[in-house]
Amino acid sequence: MMQDWFLDAKLGIFIHWGIYAVDGTTESWAFFNGDVDYDTYMNQRHGFTAAKYDPESWANLFRRAGARYAVLTTKHHDGIALWDTQANDLSVVKQTPAGRDLIAPYAESIRNAGLKLGFYFSHLDWSHPDYASIASDDPNASRFAHCMPPSDLAKWERFLAFHRAQLHELCTQFGDVDLLWFDGDWERDAQTWRMKELRNQLEEWQPNAVLNSRLVGYGDYATPEQGLPINPPDGPWEFCMTINDNWGWRPSDTNYKSGRMLLRLFAETIGLGGNLLLDITPMADGVIPEIQIGLLERLGAWIHRNAAAIYGTRRGIPHGHFHGPTTLSKDGRTLFLFCLDGIREQTCVRGLRTEVNRASLVSTGQEVHTYRNGGAGWSEVPGVLWIDVPVEGQDPDITVIRLDLAEPIDLYEGAGRT
Repeated sequence: MMQDWFLDAKLGIFIHWGIYAVDGTTESWAFFNGDVDYDTYMNQRHGFTAAKYDPESWANLFRRAGARYAVLTTKHHDGIALWDTQANDLSVVKQTPAGRDLIAPYAESIRNAGLKLGFYFSHLDWSHPDYASIASDDPNASRFAHCMPPSDLAKWERFLAFHRAQLHELCTQFGDVDLLWFDGDWERDAQTWRMKELRNQLEEWQPNAVLNSRLVGYGDYATPEQGLPINPPDGPWEFCMTINDNWGWRPSDTNYKSGRMLLRLFAETIGLGGNLLLDITPMADGVIPEIQIGLLERLGAWIHRNAAAIYGTRRGIPHGHFHGPTTLSKDGRTLFLFCLDGIREQTCVRGLRTEVNRASLVSTGQEVHTYRNGGAGWSEVPGVLWIDVPVEGQDPDITVIRLDLAEPIDLYEGAGRT
């Protein structure tokens, strides 16, 4: 069920953490794609200690970053659960030196920090003996070709029972869950997964949880991945993106996005009406790398300076009216302009019919001067609104201008008049 908090949140933190952090292999895909064999991949579990896992410090970092929710991988495609699942023996509790449930302290810390709690869960399970028991809809799922055909419906029923049992544990053992973030739905159709039935069960177990799109058509919002949309999806959406190139910890991956890149991508995302779910990659001991902490804190410093333009806003005005992202207040009476590349004396808004009562810089409250140029009383085409912004008042990262409007925003979007 879609909730207002999700629409208002704007930033979430994605945490990919599992045994793949031990050797720095690609999470689950390393054995699926043949980079390493399955046994080599799974042997990483013997080095997964979580020895320095401090979920309270995680949650406080996320809050400093300006995030309003966090999503942790409770189980990735490799099938290893981060909690003490009773549905099988493949968990960090039974199979790794960590030897304990890692989900309950995460849930408690996230709630204590005032953040919304999210669980990631992979539908598919490449370690479960009954998963590959019926044909895949995905032509690239070649790993399962050896067991097709025939399909074994009895095994699939056993797998579905296991799948539901683990989800029941997650939904009933850790209190209220605000967001369930699914993955791995692509290898089977909705009927095979019985997604409609699952949606009904999830609503019974966690009636207030928001469900992402990876339920083969039964989710609440879209989740474009890695590539920021040019034109946003219809309805609520979230852009999930890595902080470097990989979802999980890989020490060889030093291709981090710069602080300015993250700020720009965040501003563009919220300007299109979405949330950014930014992924970080703790190491096997639970420590978040210092470079990632620094990037989150830089993002958070700017967000907190410009919070009024971010939280609780909605998609901004269409492309062409302003050269940069914009957001709008819910009542349409406040327009925020994100100046991505600095301002040389002035910037402008085109097609704005509504009168401006006051213009100011969000980060400081400093009032700035506006005036109109062009337009004519006999034409419906308004003049260009120019805004003078002195260099000394500009934000060192991205300057955000606030326009308080006399009425709800009214834009001209025609072709002009001769």
